Amino acid sequence: MTSDESVILRAEKIGKIFPGTVALDGVDFEARRGAVNVLVGENGAGKSTLMNILAGVEQPTTGRIYLEDRPVDFPTVQAAAAQGIGIVFQELNLCPNLSVAENIFLTHPFTRAGIHIDRARQAAAARALMGRLEHQIAPDTLVGDLRIGEQQIVEIAKALSRDVKVLIMDEPTSALSAPEVEVLFRVIRDLKREGVAIIYISHRLEEVVRIGDHIAVLRDSRMVNRARMADIDIPWIIDQMVGRAHLTETRSEAPARGTEVLQIEGVTLPGTGGKVLVDDVTFSVAAGEVVAIYGLMGAGRSELFECLFGLRPEARGKVLLLGRDISRLPLADRIKGGVFLVPEDRQRDGLLPNLSVARNLSLSSLWQLRRVIWVDRGREDEVTRGMIDQLRIKVSSPDVSITALSGGNQQKVVIGKSLLTAPRLLLLDEPTRGIDIGAKAEVFRTMRQLADSGLAVVFATSDLKEVMSAADRIIVMSQGKVTADLPRAAATEERLVTASTRAALGQEI
Repeated sequence: MTSDESVILRAEKIGKIFPGTVALDGVDFEARRGAVNVLVGENGAGKSTLMNILAGVEQPTTGRIYLEDRPVDFPTVQAAAAQGIGIVFQELNLCPNLSVAENIFLTHPFTRAGIHIDRARQAAAARALMGRLEHQIAPDTLVGDLRIGEQQIVEIAKALSRDVKVLIMDEPTSALSAPEVEVLFRVIRDLKREGVAIIYISHRLEEVVRIGDHIAVLRDSRMVNRARMADIDIPWIIDQMVGRAHLTETRSEAPARGTEVLQIEGVTLPGTGGKVLVDDVTFSVAAGEVVAIYGLMGAGRSELFECLFGLRPEARGKVLLLGRDISRLPLADRIKGGVFLVPEDRQRDGLLPNLSVARNLSLSSLWQLRRVIWVDRGREDEVTRGMIDQLRIKVSSPDVSITALSGGNQQKVVIGKSLLTAPRLLLLDEPTRGIDIGAKAEVFRTMRQLADSGLAVVFATSDLKEVMSAADRIIVMSQGKVTADLPRAAATEERLVTASTRAALGQEI
């Protein structure tokens, strides 16, 4: 029994063993009322596994959970929710074929006489939740039609739709813009005042220092330290997590400009209702460059990448790869020609959950691994193991299911899959979404190595610190237009933010 009356949820000696993997090893954890209880650790440390156990998604192999000093068991998510435990999942848990309102109230619908679903009442409640989160997403909008950041808002609204004592937030801001993060933080402060215990997981360390009250650090499946947030700083957190304090190694000078790999001229993507998603974009990228596309949500970054990769056949304009016009080529031919896109949503667009790590890695490069009409399995095993080693993917065997990996290690598999196609142009859309600081360093180190070997690397992000530390050149987009194109030496955070928020007037700064 705990002597601290502020502790509402307590886990004691929690262990979890998956086939071939010890995910948690005797972990103790406490969550306090009216406080933000931060949990940090590298990908694969066990954070999401612990949260899934607290929320009823997984069952512990060993250990006990206490809620308000009572021993409890959560055999299902519904059982945990019935006792006041809510969760915002890192990997969005939504039904794309249902509306926003239907997703929010899927497990606890409003009904008339306990029989018929009261759709009008659900729509009104969903609209109120969207208002609380300062969004105007219509309740009847299909979730599958929303961008990933908007889906994240729906996931948060779903958690807020129930009365909770403990609210687990696993990477809740990973797809949110800076203004949306501010809204979420205001909601969190309201929940604290109401006495709700928030368990908050994030790899954005500036966020956790700002919003957190208490912090616990997992490393290699064990709890290694706890502290009051007021008593520690970011270097302390990094040291506890990984023992190193730097995200990336910045290049001291701009690279010599090599052969132009990508040239795009007047690329335009029409949207619905007369809206233009990508508006007359023109620029080029040379071999050896790491170029960042920076902008807020809705700037057109992802849509531009989709145009370059061949996912938007309705796009207009010219796309040249090493001087060859690929504007009308289908996706498969663009991959063979040397273009690959690492998508923003790894679960929906980057992985096949029913396949192993090895099969996911080799999926896009099977045409390079064939022997006459058969896949050379020996060669496939060799290259996939080599990629696992290169990207330091934490997995006991290449034959393990992709779903057994942490979110960050899944992201590394998506990146590895792209590298096995031997691209000349690598497009990465939010490549560090949901990845810890150590994995970020590895991703950016890999990007730099690829650029040094002659690739053109372009990544899209809304993270200013990533832009400033990892890019040789920064292109800013706003409302579908390019509003700035700056070498790293000429870029400042103020200048980039100004360019990202200015109206699309056809002017650059």
